[in-house]
Amino acid sequence: MPNDATRHDWTLEEIEALLGLPFNDLIHRAQTVHRQHFDPNRVQVSTLLSIKTGACAEDCGYCAQSAKYNTDLEPERLLPLEDVVEAAEAARAKGATRFCMGAAWRNPTDKNLERVVEMVQAVRGIGMETCVTLGMLTERQAARLKAAGLNYYNHNLDTSPEFYGEVITTRTFQDRLETLKHVRAQGISVCSGGILGMGESRRDRASMLRELANLPTHPQSVPINLLVRIEGTPLHGAAPLDPFEFVRTVAAARILMPRSYVRLSAGRGEMSDEMQALCFLAGANSMFYGERLLTTGNAETDADERLFARLGLAFETDTDPEPAATA
Repeated sequence: MPNDATRHDWTLEEIEALLGLPFNDLIHRAQTVHRQHFDPNRVQVSTLLSIKTGACAEDCGYCAQSAKYNTDLEPERLLPLEDVVEAAEAARAKGATRFCMGAAWRNPTDKNLERVVEMVQAVRGIGMETCVTLGMLTERQAARLKAAGLNYYNHNLDTSPEFYGEVITTRTFQDRLETLKHVRAQGISVCSGGILGMGESRRDRASMLRELANLPTHPQSVPINLLVRIEGTPLHGAAPLDPFEFVRTVAAARILMPRSYVRLSAGRGEMSDEMQALCFLAGANSMFYGERLLTTGNAETDADERLFARLGLAFETDTDPEPAATA
């Protein structure tokens, strides 16, 4: 196995071998890497708000917001600026350092982007980092968000290139890579990860991690989502993922991208305290905080605080003053 220096040339076979290590060996290696780059007892917390809900033209098989599925989700227009600021202030009061805003678009119009720009500027004005997820971006739109002071852009790869067509047909895997390229070119930090438990194989999980780890610059934040099986979506009946397989993927992400924040994201509300503790041991050091993620539930904030107290973990309060340098 290779050493744990930052690399961008991982092979699929190397990552499969990593995922196949004895569990204790994999966790030990991930924890060792984690301690080289981070305080092991601090976790960065972000809060996520849906600023425009539902009626999305995409057909992502996991998503309640697709207009193609009957999930009883009520579409909502773009939120007023004052509602967004109020939510951001509440998140800051609870300890969140980054405020993430998600809009269910295939890609934003320039007119809608200007309204999001106002939100970014307002949230930065109260002293929080900002992140948005708006779908695909043009190069010019990425430049506009950079000028507004955006810190992070979230655009997940979701799964491997090989399995991608089983989940989404309305945009290609290459489309996602192009948006990440536009974001990196502007020096905006990248938040990009995937979803586990959609019926993919371990090889698919290795392939997705390879795509992320071999980007010109590692994503500054890597969300690892556990599928939330939403009634009415094609993936509602997907078989549950072995919890240890989820933890293995977190550990591999930590080893492959040693300086990235690895974030527990969707599905955390369905994880036991013990599973979350194993994820933190495996190198997860970021999470979404708050009782709702876009349209799905999340762990209760009181439960998170009790878990942190039991584990001796603390919220990370410092924020990065500037996005990462252009790749």
